[in-house]
Amino acid sequence: MHNLAMHDLALSLLARARAGHTLSPEEIHLLAEHASHADLLHTAETLTLAGHGASVGYSRKVFIPLTRLCRNTCGYCTFATTPKSVPSAYLSADEVLAIARAGAAAGCHEALFTLGERPESRYQAARDALAALGHGSTIEYLAEMAALVHRETGLLPHVNPGTMSTEEIALLRPLSASMGIMLESSSTRLCERGGPHWKCVDKHPDARLETLRLAGEQAVPMTTGILIGIGETRRERVDSLLALREVHAVHGHLQEIIVQNFRAKPGTVMAQAEEPALDDHTWTIAMARLIFGAGMSIQAPPNLRPGELGPLLRAGVNDWGGISPVTLDHVNPEAAWPQIDALAAETAAHGRHLRPRLPLIPSFVRETARWTDAAMGTALLRRADANGFARADEWLAGTGQAPRPPRCAPSRRRPAPRHHRRPSARCSTRCWRLANWPRTRSCACSMRRARTCTR
Repeated sequence: MHNLAMHDLALSLLARARAGHTLSPEEIHLLAEHASHADLLHTAETLTLAGHGASVGYSRKVFIPLTRLCRNTCGYCTFATTPKSVPSAYLSADEVLAIARAGAAAGCHEALFTLGERPESRYQAARDALAALGHGSTIEYLAEMAALVHRETGLLPHVNPGTMSTEEIALLRPLSASMGIMLESSSTRLCERGGPHWKCVDKHPDARLETLRLAGEQAVPMTTGILIGIGETRRERVDSLLALREVHAVHGHLQEIIVQNFRAKPGTVMAQAEEPALDDHTWTIAMARLIFGAGMSIQAPPNLRPGELGPLLRAGVNDWGGISPVTLDHVNPEAAWPQIDALAAETAAHGRHLRPRLPLIPSFVRETARWTDAAMGTALLRRADANGFARADEWLAGTGQAPRPPRCAPSRRRPAPRHHRRPSARCSTRCWRLANWPRTRSCACSMRRARTCTR
């Protein structure tokens, strides 16, 4: 009897969620414990379609690994390395520009800067390299490179420097279209000895949530999310998502929530750890959708679930994140990016439509004055269509450039119903074809205004 009552209560809460109500943390935890997987996915998909329709976004990007040195040593990471393992502590300006120009030539919009956190606090090699470059910190050099790439190539920087101070956020805000920092987990248990974040000072959840709060105070659009399968419980996942919702409720600045699945990598502490199953992943995505509602953009990286995208879409995903036609995924080098045409086809096979976007998601593009520096906002709007997605071409009104002629698609006019296929008494050619059915019900012969329906 108790189980039946809890099931009925869960169904009632799901109905409230579908109606647009924000559920309390207690209600969310009740759903996590008692709602069936099928019911969660049904509600999550309903909310996703209500908020985003059939559109599924992706950002055509180029990946710039500014430095692979990091002061943290996460138990699952192969991106971070030591000075002896790389040719130089930082990419040079020429190397950064070469990558960016290749991306621009391939039609990318986004320059994704990913880097280790504050390596200068750990490695003398990083301090020496920064001094030679004329900078005192990695974030100062990042600011210079973001400005250089945007100025020389027009690409829109999205920067992932990790934890930041108020002053560092202020330095990067005018130079970036958006920023990102993964919470990964709000569980301090994972920072204890034996956990994946042991001795990783920047991975303490308080430090990462504080960066998100400071970014909100400066109206910086942030991409964030959680990493599942690194030793956390389902309840801790829900707590992590609720912590992000609490931060977002104050400033509304979280543009996207990523629900990323852990992948075991050789040579790491967690090389033998079990990866989360697909059902576990979809359960977490559905919970993220229920927690944040219809409007939030929720992403799962498609290269980490090849051939399994349909369940992710049904669970609440409306965005595939960044896809690079030029560079590999330096964080998950074993997982190749999908070809964009193949991604579009697989997305379409599940009733959705793949649409290119900018590093700033469409709803935020429509409010650039709020979320970006004026110059960066202008650059975003020049690349955006009326809905905030990426433009299909580069034509702009007032430039003197002739617009491209539209590509004409073959007519797919629906045939008239049988009872309308009668010759009109007023049509001398006895034409029974209809043009623009059912909007006009007009004759397709020369007497286009002749009514054809005699019922």
